[in-house]
Amino acid sequence: MTRTLTRRLAGLALIAGAAAGLGLAAPGALADAYPQRPITMVVPFAAGGPTDVVARIVADHMSRTLGQQVVIENVTGAGGTTGITRAAQAAPDGYTIMMGHMGTHGAAPALFKGLKYDPATSFDPIGMAAGTPIVIVAKKDFAAPDLKAFLAAVKSGGASVNQAHAGVGSVSHSTGVLFDSIIGAKPTLVVYRGTGPALNDLMAGQVDFMTDQIVNVAPQINGGTIKAYAIATPERSPALPNVPTTKEAGLDNYEVSAWNAVFAPKGLPKDVSAALVNALGKALEDESTRKRILDLGGTVPPTAERGPAALQKLVESEVARWTPVLRAAVDGNN
Repeated sequence: MTRTLTRRLAGLALIAGAAAGLGLAAPGALADAYPQRPITMVVPFAAGGPTDVVARIVADHMSRTLGQQVVIENVTGAGGTTGITRAAQAAPDGYTIMMGHMGTHGAAPALFKGLKYDPATSFDPIGMAAGTPIVIVAKKDFAAPDLKAFLAAVKSGGASVNQAHAGVGSVSHSTGVLFDSIIGAKPTLVVYRGTGPALNDLMAGQVDFMTDQIVNVAPQINGGTIKAYAIATPERSPALPNVPTTKEAGLDNYEVSAWNAVFAPKGLPKDVSAALVNALGKALEDESTRKRILDLGGTVPPTAERGPAALQKLVESEVARWTPVLRAAVDGNN
């Protein structure tokens, strides 16, 4: 009996040793390795838009680093807050992440009553992905020759000047409200269901101006179908080298970017967070990935402004920046 048991134990030891030699791990060890299956990245806007395009560029390289596919899922509605709410409620296991932006994680608290997440506390920040500068654009035959003349015309025109935006919570809405607040203008806000219809009417001369992301308006500017007065960044964009910055053109205090960043539900394990941070960092260091973002007119954040701590600080500062401006605008329209 004892000899039989000894032989069986020896046999099991040989099998275990063989498994180890072949690199086979116990089931528990396999479960600890991340990721073991595809990762869903929720994009809270429609396919083809700026946030979606940035997400797909970044996810492509992250997939290679992680060894599992990062799959894009577009969940639209309520200025991006529908998708972000859904992602925030997912299990914090690293298999659901999201691409948020200035609207969902900066402007939303001021615009949506009963918001089911707090941008500063409901997420684990992974890192910045890209910046998309804002451009002040007008219909091509707007009479003002430069930004100073344009500002004067918008302020003096009051409600007779029509300002387009792509819906409450959109980048063109938030950045437009900020623009109006800074210059002290009260134009008539014309609301559209998306950027496409708003741009179509701007090109047709049905509305006077709007503020929007460079990736949406650069083709029309370069094609001469709309007019650009300034870009709201410290430096000119290679995509629009002839468009002055707001500071150059005389509007020092209007600098704004519709940044995009990766977040995860709160409570992510440290090793999972580290893997995602590493994958995003490698994506943004890759020359091909960087070129794809820059070719859109976007910007790649410097390393020091890219990580979780920097992103957390940005979110807190953006909520503080946008809340008073947007709440005042909302209250003024009630």
